[in-house]
Order: sequence, then structure tokens, then C-alpha cells
Amino acid sequence: MIKRKHSSLWYSAMAIIVILTLLWTLFPIYWMLVTSLKRDMDVFDAIPTLWPEGLNIQSYIELINGENPIYGYFINSVITSLGTVVIAIIVATLAGYALSRLRFRFRKSILMSVLVTQMFPLVVLLIPIYLLFVQTNLLNTYLGLILGFTSFTIPFGIWMIKGFVDSIPIEIEEAAMIDGCSRFQIMKKIVIPLIVPGIVTTGIFAFMDAWNNLLFPLTLINDVGMKTLPPGMILSFAGQFKHDWSGMMAASTIVCIPVVMVFIFLQRYLVEGLTGGSVKG
Repeated sequence: MIKRKHSSLWYSAMAIIVILTLLWTLFPIYWMLVTSLKRDMDVFDAIPTLWPEGLNIQSYIELINGENPIYGYFINSVITSLGTVVIAIIVATLAGYALSRLRFRFRKSILMSVLVTQMFPLVVLLIPIYLLFVQTNLLNTYLGLILGFTSFTIPFGIWMIKGFVDSIPIEIEEAAMIDGCSRFQIMKKIVIPLIVPGIVTTGIFAFMDAWNNLLFPLTLINDVGMKTLPPGMILSFAGQFKHDWSGMMAASTIVCIPVVMVFIFLQRYLVEGLTGGSVKG
């Protein structure tokens, strides 16, 4: 097979496209960092500057020394996000495996109902969920937020895990059963190691959804001390007559660090999970 050689003009055009794409993608992050280092008056300059005239780290100092309550919101987000990840992974793995391997009545109906839940926008279900949480005393609790978050991440996780389990030859499990393995041992020793990319992808999706969710904490949490980061940042930096943009951008920079770290360490599994799920599922 003869490889086609591209001209230098083609490579130059591709390089320009890549550079423009990177600038388009990374510029909002750069602007967020620059704004966090500007003084309050510099943020409202008629002609914005690409770099602050004098580095102002006062916003970061206020975040570190506790003058701003954003630290408490950060802890609440960590607790609810990690709780959501744990529950979503456990339930999605068990349900995805069951729907892939077991044959029982209403199996297809359950699969379709799980898929249909993804078609409803979040705001439509807020009032029913709120009324349910009032009756069960789950308002202003970590458990209530975690259950609310997982209700929208589990359907995605079930279909993701099911796609990976479907790709595993059933003969492997049948051979294990002949050797005396139980269904639980098969999942632990054979299935789970083979579907790690799908499990990690489900966990990342659950973490991102819980970390960035605004409507649930606004609706289900009335106690200011129990707020998570999205509503907490609004309460901390957005006022009726003035917005603290420097402080908000400083907090946003700090908040982005956990998300960036998750992607850096788990990007290989995330790519394998998304591509594998799309092809094999």
C-alpha cells in the first residue's frame, strides 16, 4: 500500500487549525486565571487587558485564611460527589451485569424505562423529588443530595456497564461455572477486571454531574452551611449591587483543580470507556 505524502501547505494548514482550536479551548481558562489576579477596578476596564498590570492575590488569600466560606462549600461538594460515585458505580455495575446476563420477565421493559428516564429534563422532576424528600425528611442532608445526584447518573452507568458486559464472551463465564465458581465469584474475578474502563467512565460521569450540579442543591438544601460549590459561589460572590468577579474567578480556579486532576490520572480509562462503550454496546 502506497502512503500518500502531503504537501507542506497541507501540514501548515493543519497546524494553524490545531493552534486556533487550542486557543479557542484554552482561552476561557486563561481569562479566568487572569481575572482572578486583577484588582476589582481593573476587571471593569473599558479596554480589557490580557495580563493584569499588578498581580493581586488578595482573592486567593481570602480563600485560604477562611474569610470566605467557600471552604465549607468545597467540603460539602467533596462529600456528596464521592458518595455519588460510590453508589453509582455499585448500583450500575450490579444492574448492568444483571440486565446483560440474566433472563427474566420485563427485562426489555426495564431497559427501555431506564433509557426513557434520560429523556426528561432535570427541572421537570424537581418538584416531585422535593415533595418526596419532604415526606422522607431528606432535605438539608448529604444523603438527600447524594440520592438526588445518583438518580440521574445511574441510568447512564447501567447502559455503559451493560455494553461492556455484552462484549465479554459468555463462554468464559460458562467455563468458570463448570469449574465451580458462583455468580459473585465470576463478577469479582472475571467480569469486573474486564470492564474497568466502563466502571471508571461511570465514576467520572457521576463525579462531574454531582460536582457541577446547581439545581439540586438550590432546591433541596435550605441551610446555607450545607450548600455545595455551585450555589455557594453564587451566595459568596454575587450581590444585589456588586459582583466580586476576582474572588469568583479565584474560587473557580481552585474548584477546577480536582476536575483537572481526575482527567489527568484517569483519561486513559475515560477514552477506553467511551470508545469501547460506543463500539461494543
